[in-house]
Amino acid sequence: MTKMNFVRTLTVFAAGLLVSATAAASEGGNLLHSGTDLGDRASLQRGAQLFMNYCSGCHSLKYLRYSRMGEDLGLTPDQVMQNLNFTGGKIGDQVQVTLTEDDAKQWFGKMPPDLSLIARVRGSDWIYTYLKSFYLDESRPLGWNNTLFPNASMPNPLWQMQGLQHAEYGEPDKATGERPVHGLKITTPGTQTPEQFDQSVRDITTFLEYAGEPAALKREKVGVWAVLFLAFFTFMAYLLKHEYWKDVHH
Repeated sequence: MTKMNFVRTLTVFAAGLLVSATAAASEGGNLLHSGTDLGDRASLQRGAQLFMNYCSGCHSLKYLRYSRMGEDLGLTPDQVMQNLNFTGGKIGDQVQVTLTEDDAKQWFGKMPPDLSLIARVRGSDWIYTYLKSFYLDESRPLGWNNTLFPNASMPNPLWQMQGLQHAEYGEPDKATGERPVHGLKITTPGTQTPEQFDQSVRDITTFLEYAGEPAALKREKVGVWAVLFLAFFTFMAYLLKHEYWKDVHH
């Protein structure tokens, strides 16, 4: 490869990276920062309770078992079965739903998706933004829409806590006549303040982030000890090397 061809290849490669980075920034530019912390066990416990009460009726977590959840979140089997299990399943069962496929098709048009890996696919910021972006829309079959995921086939599961949110529209598009949503406004307060609701959504997001990779909790704890071991091993290797080579240097 000549020098000129190398420069051209490098330029094209750099341009490709720039375009990719710009596209990624554009795609995630409207996302809110979730601020999740997997090390916050209280947030994980609150998130598990909120998910089970408001989401698990329709959405399963088929890669997570009740027993594993209890162990990771510091809950006893009795606490899990009494407060987090609404399907009548056993402690070793996966988190499933009671919603039947026929009812799901009748109400939503299809079976709601399993959310085991939603945080790994979409990201925590996406989940956090999505749960805060529902608004009333009479044109939709269920009366709800979502600015992040337009025409979503589900109502706002957290509307009682958040309150009723309406869209603030801009000027109609001359070509299509559609009015873009420029903002969202709570018109009827819910049972929680905006700050409390933000924390509730953050807790659910944290729990779903955990559900996507339960091993992350233990991996982070083990990682600290692994780093300490490597640091100690490096120090011992240095002392050993110094002992072996001291006669050569002197």
